[in-house]
Amino acid sequence: MITSKQIIEDVAQAVVTASSHWREDQVACWRAAAERETQPSAKWAMENFLRNAEAADEHHSALCDDTGTPHPFLEIGDEAVVPAGFLQAMEEGIRVGMNRVPTRPMGVKGDDLQRIDQCLGMYDEPGMLRPAPTQIRRISGSQIRFTILMLGGGPEIRSKTQPIFHMHSVDHVVDEMIKWAIPQVAALGCQPCTLSFGLGRTACEASSLSLEAMKDGRYDVQNEMERKITDAVNAAGIGPIGLGGKTSVLATFIKIGNMRASGFRVVSMRPNCCMEIRRGTCQWDAAQE
Repeated sequence: MITSKQIIEDVAQAVVTASSHWREDQVACWRAAAERETQPSAKWAMENFLRNAEAADEHHSALCDDTGTPHPFLEIGDEAVVPAGFLQAMEEGIRVGMNRVPTRPMGVKGDDLQRIDQCLGMYDEPGMLRPAPTQIRRISGSQIRFTILMLGGGPEIRSKTQPIFHMHSVDHVVDEMIKWAIPQVAALGCQPCTLSFGLGRTACEASSLSLEAMKDGRYDVQNEMERKITDAVNAAGIGPIGLGGKTSVLATFIKIGNMRASGFRVVSMRPNCCMEIRRGTCQWDAAQE
């Protein structure tokens, strides 16, 4: 039986992990990119980003001052029994984890309208930055798997969601995605980035699929479509923090959903900044007893 105490602690630790640790595939990708870099200023930037990540990993401290908004993702097995109070415990675990890091206090006070213009200021407690709505997916088995994504503000300014008329050509759609990515990566400021794309039938679905691409993506696994986009944006020569060089994009993660008969495909793109993708996971066996 999964207890609320266990859920809170496991989720809190996942938030700390996401906020302060890169995964092994992520670190290996960064080191390989830094090794390939020949432009001195770009190499200097890459090496300093790696030192920053090593310090965050050692001290369990935030990778970036913009510690991000928590985006929770749940995968629930067909045979899993979700205990009463699970979501409440999950949200409390997120709050505890953000206070533990601690993340930057960014929760805005007030009612709906007051939060828009920020007239009452912010909460002092980091955990008062409430998580985004939880994404839920169905999986086989009896596991409940939790993933937290900590998403910073800068990439949101450069994100884009809109339809692309497919012209009965995958290549045309990919070329349009590349055209979107190059100017947004150039304007991001905190390169090299990781591109995430979701392709679906509606703006809501495509945005959700882009999040799922971040959840599942690995830096050491890139399909042909993902490599084509990564290579094309890198060929633009933007480089780390815009200094020029070989690495503007470390990897591209794409999630393609179901499609409907129409002339367009809705695409959602997020150029995740250099400290992202910040991701932590935990899971529980929730078989019926």
